[in-house]
Amino acid sequence: MIPSQLLQSIEIYKHPKEERIARTWGTTAPGLPYVEETIAGSGNWLIGGDLEVLEPIKYHDGLDHFRLSPAELREEFARRNADAVFAFQLRNPVHNGHALLMTDTRRRLLEMGYKNPILLLHPLGGYTKADDVPLSWRMKQHEEVLKDGVLDPETTVVSIFPSPMHYSGPTEVQWHAKARINAGANFYIVGRDPAGMSHPVEKRDLYDADHGKKVLSMAPGLERLNILPFRVAAYDKTQGKMAFFDPSRHGDFLFISGTKMRALAKNKENPPDGFMCPGGWKVLVEYYDSMTLAGNGKVPEPVPA
Repeated sequence: MIPSQLLQSIEIYKHPKEERIARTWGTTAPGLPYVEETIAGSGNWLIGGDLEVLEPIKYHDGLDHFRLSPAELREEFARRNADAVFAFQLRNPVHNGHALLMTDTRRRLLEMGYKNPILLLHPLGGYTKADDVPLSWRMKQHEEVLKDGVLDPETTVVSIFPSPMHYSGPTEVQWHAKARINAGANFYIVGRDPAGMSHPVEKRDLYDADHGKKVLSMAPGLERLNILPFRVAAYDKTQGKMAFFDPSRHGDFLFISGTKMRALAKNKENPPDGFMCPGGWKVLVEYYDSMTLAGNGKVPEPVPA
C-alpha cells in the first residue's frame, strides 16, 4: 500500500503526561474531557518530525466535501473576491443569535470600508463531549440554515475544522486563532469564555470568562489577526426574535442555554418563534428521535469525527 503521509527527521521523546495535562488545562483535576480517551492511556514515549502529506486525508463519511484544507480555503476566498475574511467557530447547532452575530459582523466590516467580507463558518470536526450534537447532524443543520436564508450562501463558506475540542480555554483558543490565520482569515470572532467549561469537580467555571480574550490580545504570532469581541444575544420577548442583550431591559430577554435547547429538542418542544430557523430545528429534533430509537434516549459516547 502506498502511504498517504511520510514522517521524516524523526524524533522520539518522553511523554510527560501530568505536565502535558497541567499545561493544557491549568489543572490536573479528574474528569477533564479528552484526557482519559487520548492522554492518560497512551504510551510513555512520543514520536514527532516533519510530516509530508502526499494526498488529502479522506474520512469517507459523506462530509469530505466540507473538509477544505487551508490552501483550498484561501483559493475559495480568492475566487469569491473576498477583501476580508471573518471566522466563526462553534460546536453547536446555529441558532438565530449566532446568525445575528455573524451578519452584524459583516455589516460592521462593510462600514469599515471593506467591499466583500466573507464569513468562514468553521465548526469543530474532531472529538467533542458526549452531550454535544454529533458532527454529521450539525452539518445537516448548518445546511438548513443556509437553505432557509438565515446566512447568505454567497457570502458564507462552510468548512469543517478537523481539530478535536479540548475545552482548555485560554490555551486552546490560541490554537483556534492561529489555525484560522493559516486558512486566510484576518478577523476572528471571540466570545465569552472561549473553549471554556465547568470545573470537573467544583461548582464553578474552570476559567475566568475574559481570560481567553485577554490572552489573544497579547499572544505572539497573532498580530495579523483582528479579534472581534462577541456581543451577547438573547431572545427578546418584546420583538419575538433574537437580539443583542440590553441590560436596561433585562426582564425582556430570555436566555436559552445549549442545555435548555437540547432538552427542548429531545422532548419535541418548540423553542420561541425566531430562536432558530424551522428547517434547522427540525434536524435537531430528528437527531434526538434517532437517538431514542437507537439507544433508549442515551447520548452516544464522543468519538473522533
